[in-house]
Amino acid sequence: MLEMCHTASVLIVGGGPCGLMLANELGRRGVSAILVDEKPGTAFNPQANATQARSMEHYRRLGFADEIRREGLPADYPTDVAYFTRYTGYELARFALPSSSRASELIKGLSGSWSAAELPHRVSQKYVEAVLRRHAERLPGIALNYGHRLVSYIENDDGIVGEIERLDDGNRFHVQARFLVGADGPRSMIRQSLGIVYGGETGTQRDFMGGRMLAVYLRSPEFYASVPHAKAWMYNCFNGDRRAFMASVNGRDEFAFHTQLQRGEDENAITTNEARAAFQRACGAPIACEVLSFLTWTAGHALVANGMQRGKVFLGGDAAHLFTPTGGLGYNTAIEDAVNLGWKLASVIKGLSPATLLDSYEVERRPVALRNTDYARRFADSLGLFAPAPEIELETEEGREARRIAGAYLEQHARAEFNIPGVTFGGRYDGSPIIVSDGSQPPPDAANLYVPTACPGGRAPHAWLEDGASLYDLFGFEWTLLQFGEAASAQTAVADAVRQLGVDVKLVTLPPALGDLYDADLALIRPDQIVAWRGAASEVGAIGRVFARALGHDASDASRLAS
Repeated sequence: MLEMCHTASVLIVGGGPCGLMLANELGRRGVSAILVDEKPGTAFNPQANATQARSMEHYRRLGFADEIRREGLPADYPTDVAYFTRYTGYELARFALPSSSRASELIKGLSGSWSAAELPHRVSQKYVEAVLRRHAERLPGIALNYGHRLVSYIENDDGIVGEIERLDDGNRFHVQARFLVGADGPRSMIRQSLGIVYGGETGTQRDFMGGRMLAVYLRSPEFYASVPHAKAWMYNCFNGDRRAFMASVNGRDEFAFHTQLQRGEDENAITTNEARAAFQRACGAPIACEVLSFLTWTAGHALVANGMQRGKVFLGGDAAHLFTPTGGLGYNTAIEDAVNLGWKLASVIKGLSPATLLDSYEVERRPVALRNTDYARRFADSLGLFAPAPEIELETEEGREARRIAGAYLEQHARAEFNIPGVTFGGRYDGSPIIVSDGSQPPPDAANLYVPTACPGGRAPHAWLEDGASLYDLFGFEWTLLQFGEAASAQTAVADAVRQLGVDVKLVTLPPALGDLYDADLALIRPDQIVAWRGAASEVGAIGRVFARALGHDASDASRLAS
């Protein structure tokens, strides 16, 4: 049975982090969207377990970072990354990280690489999705439809017509939308319909994090009492028999356990009892547990789609890039896909920008996906190609030496993988047609070092102000023009831009001393907190043309609109 046709500006396929974040970005801007997902609801399994600081800054921008930070682990739970021969065996190394409550205070005293509005938060994706869903559902014009699938779609001059099936009764209806976004995962029907394939590295075999993996979501109330070590967020098991990592989900009794399947282990024959036994071998003791779910997956991917847009159809999240989860970069890259695409779709739909603005989505996001998958691959190589010595569990001099060597290496690895401000904040959009370069060069890209810079194309430098407020909290939700010191001409220029272009821009006046951070008198900040342009006070007359270009107008249109 075919029901009536529904209409929305955007049809989103996929209700994971990317699709839900996009729904929030659009809904906050008054843009209607219909989201469909075959699952009955948001994630049951923990999936991704680390929210990077940049994602937290975006959640802060949307107003619910504190809500996210309250989810998952208790506020005083340590988020250490620890390595053991087995969980009840020898501790090899530990990288100490702050609890959620400590992070909220610590961030206000940090500078340099960690000058940020938010620190990372260790929280399972299942909790994040639930928060994203709650907020999206409250927005007018946003309709979330779990238990539905996109059967087919056609693209025409007016946009997209998709045929949707409700899975519980088979009823179908049409959705007419201007744009379609495929956030439908690694087996994306939409990517395949466009003839777009992944490129990159796959099938990599490693001693760990390369090949088939078993994921077990389990409950074990006895775990903490049975393990003779301080609590950690991430428990790594390092021996020649059963390599694994395990994230604490709620800090009480739930865990997400992942182990490499070895030769001779048939993934199709794994039972609940075998999943339980794999966890207990990593523990080194018969610690009781209840298996809530288990599945297999493949590590060893560093894949990016050969395109992220065709016409009125876009790809984001795992549909566009597939990671091995070292560094926690897959989910966080997906969040930034949604942020980047969201403001651009809204700008086109509202008539502020030409449709060609949307061409900048792939131009900006695909290089970042290539960069981030490469970083994740390097982290996986560092961990997975380092094999345990056969004697590492022995209580002998050789065993002690093996543990010392392994501990030193794993401590260095943990710092390299889990202290990554450069990866988190350093993604850039150099060469984008909507970035106005000033000829300056950004600092070199490095995983573990971030040098704040207002060189156009990167994240706006952050600062804590004298009153304890975050600079980011002063930004407008759409565009922001920062002026360092009073400049009446800037007010006139902003008023002119609003009149000519209809753009929503907030003028923020800051102390001249902060101008040193931006190395400019003026800086234009995009809705996604990226520096679009910076200049001297004498260049304020160019603001109209700068805005026009940043909104996607070509040079001739920019001159006409700014005149």
